[in-house]
Amino acid sequence: MEWIDRMNAAIRYIEDNLMENPDLEEAAKKANSSVFHFQRMFSMLAGYTLGEYIRNRRLSRATQELLTSSEKIIDIALKYGYESPESFARAFRRMHGISPRDSRKQGVKLTSFTPISFTLSIKGESCMNFKIKTLESFKVAGKSFLVSSVDEANLKTIPAFWKECNRDGTMEKIVAIAGKSKAGILSGATAAVLCYKETDTEENWSYLAGAETSREEPGMETITIPARTWAIFESVGPMPDAIQHVWKRIFSEWFPSSNYEHARSPELELYPGGDCNSPDYYCEVWIPVVQKK
Repeated sequence: MEWIDRMNAAIRYIEDNLMENPDLEEAAKKANSSVFHFQRMFSMLAGYTLGEYIRNRRLSRATQELLTSSEKIIDIALKYGYESPESFARAFRRMHGISPRDSRKQGVKLTSFTPISFTLSIKGESCMNFKIKTLESFKVAGKSFLVSSVDEANLKTIPAFWKECNRDGTMEKIVAIAGKSKAGILSGATAAVLCYKETDTEENWSYLAGAETSREEPGMETITIPARTWAIFESVGPMPDAIQHVWKRIFSEWFPSSNYEHARSPELELYPGGDCNSPDYYCEVWIPVVQKK
């Protein structure tokens, strides 16, 4: 319950400061979290990013002002942080399907984006199998692309990226280097590396498909995964649904009840061989963690 109270305190702070660009460090402090982890937790629980939430709440307030005042549309647009009436109209149409001007007509249908709140939910979910492991640094080489989390676009673009890697020969190169690293930390499995910068929002991040390596691989991007303690979770079931479900549970169930927080470095998905469409397919999610202070 303490965790729920802290998250709701952070949301109340954001609501109270919507018009002054909420200080995310202050919001995260109220959630007893880092900015990075607060944003990750929020997006996993809510299904959209914190940036989307703030924009939609502002637009919802702007809608109410349109309906209850005679203020000019341009003045309302500027008041709620839009650079021009045109950008306000585009955002308004995406939410409501009509123009700001038409919203003032009698009987039109509008959408309300209400403040979010977190509550305790009792679930009959199965157990989560995980282990804690501390490892030295290692390198991963492969191909990456920039991912957007807006409107959960990553759930579509990442599977499409893997298909493209199979089509363009990238996967053949990755499989060829898998298992040849001297360290052998990833045991020859194909890996996905999810990279976030501390200054980034949750809306844009880098996703790399690759394998562990001991050297620079020609024609591939190579990144170093720092020495970390890892929480390693099992995923059993067909891809990508099974692993997406595990990610959701890590942030909505495991983190709130554990003594760990995110260590703010790249996350991993590990894919051993086998039929990834099988109901018995086994893979892993690796989350870098530190103990809560």
